[in-house]
Amino acid sequence: MLTTNPFDDDKLREECGVFGIWNADAAASFVALGLHALQHRGQEAAGISSMDAAGFHSHRAAGHVAGTFDKDEVIRALPGRTAIGHVRYSTTGSSAMRNVQPLFAELADGGFAVAHNGNISNAMKLRRTLNRRGSIFQSTSDTEVIIHLVATSHHTQMLDRIVDALNQVEGAYSLLMLTEAGLIACRDPLGIRPLVMGRIGDSVIFASETVALDVIGAHYERDVGPGEMVLVNGDGVRSFRPFVSASPRPCIFEHVYFSRPDSVVDGTSVYESRKNIGAELARESPVEADIVVPVPDSGVPAAIGFSQASGIPFELGIIRSHYVGRTFIQPSQEVRHLGVKLKHNANSALIRGKKVVLIDDSIVRGTTSVKIVQMMRDAGAAEVHMRIASPPTRHSCFYGVDTPERAKLLAAQMDVAAMAKYINADSLAFISIDGLYRALGDSRNPAVPQRCDACFTGDYPTRLTDLTDKEMAQSALRVVASR
Repeated sequence: MLTTNPFDDDKLREECGVFGIWNADAAASFVALGLHALQHRGQEAAGISSMDAAGFHSHRAAGHVAGTFDKDEVIRALPGRTAIGHVRYSTTGSSAMRNVQPLFAELADGGFAVAHNGNISNAMKLRRTLNRRGSIFQSTSDTEVIIHLVATSHHTQMLDRIVDALNQVEGAYSLLMLTEAGLIACRDPLGIRPLVMGRIGDSVIFASETVALDVIGAHYERDVGPGEMVLVNGDGVRSFRPFVSASPRPCIFEHVYFSRPDSVVDGTSVYESRKNIGAELARESPVEADIVVPVPDSGVPAAIGFSQASGIPFELGIIRSHYVGRTFIQPSQEVRHLGVKLKHNANSALIRGKKVVLIDDSIVRGTTSVKIVQMMRDAGAAEVHMRIASPPTRHSCFYGVDTPERAKLLAAQMDVAAMAKYINADSLAFISIDGLYRALGDSRNPAVPQRCDACFTGDYPTRLTDLTDKEMAQSALRVVASR
């Protein structure tokens, strides 16, 4: 099947998005609206779990939120004043329905539903241990490991069981958990994945991004802090700090690409961050050109910043159609090639004869850049220069982002000069890692890391137990094979 988002296929895939609300009439309706606003974080599947006096209710489905949770009968089947929801792109586990969240289980002390944004980097090791103890898994998702750890904890109180479970996991997590004790929100001690808290009237809301609060008319109250657990129930809102304190390392790529530009992340407007990145890029890597053209849509704010700092006019040299989905079952190669233009097309009258600066947020495999540069040349561009609003992506992410293995990352295989030749650009430049930090208002100090920038630097803030175990196993196999 041909996806008519051909340029999106070469992006780092957004992790997931979570949304939850306590004490609201028709809570599931609010969750559906919140998930609409977070659709960019996961477009493979969506789910909502609600709770009322009769118990827990869930509905999960493949595809977008629209078309599933816009149906009245679906929302009516999710009664209650409390609900959590999840939009998903699979980073751990297959895309099978059994992996769609929120996951739900009946534990000894009641129902337990969980929605997870992030990735548990020792999930395989924990899973093996739990299997040996007799746990029977229903999914291949790392999130189910958390359920089994809670279920097998020797503590008696639900909060203590959750803390016990999370003390055993490594990696990144922003969690919403629906239990008979109340709605529980929790963020990993490093705060790698975002989670915010808001209110509307007497209702308390949690979401991956502030834009989801805006959509339902709620006001942003604060971020859930790294290592914080928040319990909301009939007794009010209570905050706990049950984990060992650590220096926060929020994901820097939220500012580059993942979050919507109308969100505020870590207290900073994402739109302003991206404009600042573009301006810094113009200062670091100037170029003589006639127009600045963004690669839509993620390159737009950085292109505006680049244009304003350089004085080169900003123009929409690539026009994107927003009304094309998936088409063409098993197309011919010729039709597949033509299908690219259904989604993006060069504004030839504007491009012809011009020296063009293309602004994109990242280069992953490089296939997108090859297509876009060629599109500009076919439209008659005199020169095509490419500027990238992030440093070279040289390392895979293991914290909830679907990144190709390192061997498929173009920047891990080539230097910048070779990459420029590969994509057929007249010049290519990336913002420096120090420039990226400056654009975000920070002064980078590798000795005292402030953010998770592992995809650029290889400096992973947690242990990668599953990766190490896998490498050790592969190494052992190579030794055996060599005998």
